[in-house]
Amino acid sequence: MRTSPPEPLAAALVEGRTSSLKEPLLRDGRLLWLEQRPQEQGRTTLMLRPAGGDTAVELTPSPHNLRSRVHEYGGGVYAVGGNDLVFVDDSDRCLWHLNLPGAPRRLTTPGPRAFADGLIDGPRRRWLGVMEAEGRDQLVAVPLAGGEPQRLHQPADFCGYAALSPDGRQLAWVEWQQPFMPWQRSQLWLAAVKQDGALEGARPVAGARPVAVAGSGPNATDAETDTYTDTSAISVFQPLWISPTELVVASDASGWWNLQRLDTASGAWQPLLPLEAEFAMPQWVYGMRTTAWDGQQLIAAAAREGAWQLGRVHLTPDRVGTPAAWEPLEQPFDDLAGLSAEAGTLVALASNPTSLEGLLELDLTTGSWRHSPAAPCPLQPEAISQPEPLWFAGHGGVRTHAWFYPPAGGAHAEAPLLVKGHSGPTAMARRGLSLGIQFWTSRGWSVVDVNYGGSTGFGRAYRERLDGQWGVVDVADCAAAAQALVAAGKASAARIAIEGGSAGGFTALAALCFTDVFRAGASRYGVTDPSALASESHRFEARYLDGLIGPWPEARATYEARSPLAHADQIRCPVVFFQGLDDQVVPPEQTERMAAALEANGIPVEVHRFAGEGHGFRSGSVRIQVLEATEAFFRRHFQR
Repeated sequence: MRTSPPEPLAAALVEGRTSSLKEPLLRDGRLLWLEQRPQEQGRTTLMLRPAGGDTAVELTPSPHNLRSRVHEYGGGVYAVGGNDLVFVDDSDRCLWHLNLPGAPRRLTTPGPRAFADGLIDGPRRRWLGVMEAEGRDQLVAVPLAGGEPQRLHQPADFCGYAALSPDGRQLAWVEWQQPFMPWQRSQLWLAAVKQDGALEGARPVAGARPVAVAGSGPNATDAETDTYTDTSAISVFQPLWISPTELVVASDASGWWNLQRLDTASGAWQPLLPLEAEFAMPQWVYGMRTTAWDGQQLIAAAAREGAWQLGRVHLTPDRVGTPAAWEPLEQPFDDLAGLSAEAGTLVALASNPTSLEGLLELDLTTGSWRHSPAAPCPLQPEAISQPEPLWFAGHGGVRTHAWFYPPAGGAHAEAPLLVKGHSGPTAMARRGLSLGIQFWTSRGWSVVDVNYGGSTGFGRAYRERLDGQWGVVDVADCAAAAQALVAAGKASAARIAIEGGSAGGFTALAALCFTDVFRAGASRYGVTDPSALASESHRFEARYLDGLIGPWPEARATYEARSPLAHADQIRCPVVFFQGLDDQVVPPEQTERMAAALEANGIPVEVHRFAGEGHGFRSGSVRIQVLEATEAFFRRHFQR
């Protein structure tokens, strides 16, 4: 039975006021985290709550803006050890040092390079992390007293996620090489750290593949190379030391990102938790953490059936045959990220279907917790549309997952339906409260957030459904989800819209081209021409489409067959576009050409352009405009 709908949720309550929280960290009893503030044009600042205190202080007030440009997506913008804090400032892209609680000072000189993903090597008084310069990654050290970066290791291509052993004698990190992305094939590397800080004996210890690798050490040259042999085509995630000689890492060798333990003294590996669950996520940015060590115990977040669970990993002394035990930790949140732990306390970013994302602090001894959301929820619990799992027959009849949100008043056959295609395309439709989704349901829309083939959280085979099939599997899955809801009497076939950003924008446009299911579409900085993306993309994604579509330019015909721009004449419904003019990932030209092609065919089109915005909109006022303009566009063309 349908009930009276609540008041529609205002766009300003959805996008204009709530900060995004990132990279929480516990160190010496202090809690630190990043806040990206839409009301300050997306400026990101670092917050600190002192040990034993309840009041947070801002460490990097305006004009500081913490952001890394490594690989364009950045992440890992600060590191702390003792009273030493180092961060990346976007104004000059330099490293800055702050001796808590002092004032920041610049460590490096401005130049054509970017830094990210560092750690503090306290005894050697240096920051150690990634520098991207001249089209290559390097592991470098920068003295905390200031000075030029000192190269420690030159990978063949990409590197990051460095972790220093508790005694400072070993360094672990992750490397990967084109044409693969880190979630497709990557390697765990290990090196000894000499007394003078140089690396010795750098070698891959998991997931190796044949490639020439520049030698390690501060005096290494590109001519000094090692070669190594393929052991398995796997992906590794977040090396974490639990003792001076024991390392935990997630590996998908089993088909799932499961935890394994490496004894670096003997070289012996032990699978810890052989579960059909994912203890990792795609490494688009630095600073991701799904496991944490508090000094005595290992805590992890695992994704199963589209939801995350927090648990304690009970390690056994037997490093050969006995698996660890998994103990779920009772707490009400099932969308989790950014784990950090210390001395019996865990912090994480956490949300659930009725709670906005916030900082979860969990006492690992008593089980008590508190949750500090980034902003108060503007909705009463009874007004929130909660996600319902939807399993349906996707591309090729394969069982596929989505989250369905019924409209205010209850699902019914006349409801307009918004199909959401996530970005990546490796991302995951999650259960945490999204005010963006509630904006639509409060206006009487049904919403389905589709975990199409290629999504994370359901194992490697689910991710690999999209290999060579981008623009086919994702499109078919989004269309099938919509058709399943229409068949179930939960949506109107005459009023189905699809929207997405970046890769999700490509999926939306391709769905408008190659299916007759949708009646309107919205693309935010979406890929319109995969051929242009393959030939013009930035370094991190330069070969990404090799796996998603085919090698470029050998597979040119396939690119043309999948291109929304090349098939713009097949779109018969209105489309609205949103594009940042500073986008370095999907250049504005892609949107302009697509919009012009549709206009030439007489299709109703709107294009909204935003100066100063890149790939992903950071300004709250811009995000409000996008949401309001999308709703007005759909309402006008659906005559609601």
